[in-house]
Amino acid sequence: MFPNSILGRPPFTPNHQQHNNFFTLSPTVYSHQQLIDAQFNFQNAERLSDEKNLPLDGKRQRFHSPHQEPTVVNQIVPLSGERRYSMPPLFHTHYVPDIVRCVPPFREIAFLEPREITLPEAKDKLSQQILELFETCQQQISDLKKKELCRTQLQREIQLLFPQSRLFLVGSSLNGFGTRSSDGDLCLVVKEEPVNQKTEARHILTLVHKHFCTRLSGYIERPQLIRAKVPIVKFRDKVSCVEFDLNVNNIVGIRNTFLLRTYAYLENRVRPLVLVIKKWASHHQINDASRGTLSSYSLVLMVLHYLQTLPEPILPSLQKIYPESFSPAIQLHLVHQAPCNVPPYLSKNESNLGDLLLGFLKYYATEFDWNSQMISVREAKAIPRPDGIEWRNKYICVEEPFDGTNTARAVHEKQKFDMIKDQFLKSWHRLKNKRDLNSILPVRAAVLKR
Repeated sequence: MFPNSILGRPPFTPNHQQHNNFFTLSPTVYSHQQLIDAQFNFQNAERLSDEKNLPLDGKRQRFHSPHQEPTVVNQIVPLSGERRYSMPPLFHTHYVPDIVRCVPPFREIAFLEPREITLPEAKDKLSQQILELFETCQQQISDLKKKELCRTQLQREIQLLFPQSRLFLVGSSLNGFGTRSSDGDLCLVVKEEPVNQKTEARHILTLVHKHFCTRLSGYIERPQLIRAKVPIVKFRDKVSCVEFDLNVNNIVGIRNTFLLRTYAYLENRVRPLVLVIKKWASHHQINDASRGTLSSYSLVLMVLHYLQTLPEPILPSLQKIYPESFSPAIQLHLVHQAPCNVPPYLSKNESNLGDLLLGFLKYYATEFDWNSQMISVREAKAIPRPDGIEWRNKYICVEEPFDGTNTARAVHEKQKFDMIKDQFLKSWHRLKNKRDLNSILPVRAAVLKR
């Protein structure tokens, strides 16, 4: 949402050092003065475009105009480091749900001190290929900052409609498993209680979509309201060129973002392994829930489960060891603290990345019982399938660690399930024979996609 001069986009150069940084993030990572300065520059850069696209009755309401007196909208839950401006909404509605009074307080904090994470050594060709792909394609801090600036600006705008709402960056952008091309996922929290997705959430997103189409049309393009089971607004930021999906009150998505983030940095082989498996699945067209295959979230849980079930586990169950840090009852303004409360996990398993990739393919090709077992990261083992309607007659069962739902329910056609199983088996045989990543994933093409 900010011009290039503000984002200061450096040319991308792969990081060849054998270390990386661990950050525990809150949804806001910029100082008050940085945001004010960036906003001032943004206003000047976008002024003509803004004026052209605003509706007639909004042209005098300059975007957070400096001529307006700052007023605190929410005295009960102050948002530290943020300046607020009183401004009438551009449209009105008779629908005033009970959604503007229950938002959890959130104390905005800056980046915590980074903890250096040494990447694993790669002594064989296959492990080296995995590591190089990871270093080239992993999301950079600069990528995350672009998404965070968008989130910050959008939160200010949406709070004109719902003054006490909070906008969270969730999913792969923040959980440690993002790539340079990862979309941004946003969760708009209006209250901690469940929201009816068919009625309440759709209405809220209708208002947000209208706001995007009118007031924000100068720097948001292609906003679409998708009326799915969990409705979302899809849009693209014109400046950063990042695609975003925005949902309402998918609270479990915030909780699992920080659970996965903790797993991501718990052991230094986890992130490279997850990234190459996501690239592999995408290349073979089995990584698209909208087309009846596996979501990236399900794939990550499958990798974590595999690492938990090795004869010498590489990962434990964090929810068993640290129940106080990952309880579903923890208030949202505290969930971001979980990663900094968990020390690195010291595993006796010394398998290299190549062996782990081969073992992952073999496990799901020949060992896991798809008919009777459920993948459970919460339990750190395969458990018998429940007998509930959500699990009956499903081809793949992957337990969501917080609410117990099936994250792989999109795989509802036998043909797609057979295609997924077949790809595990074929790739395992090819990789076992060649010990070359190119035999199952064209590395050059994967790098170009980032």
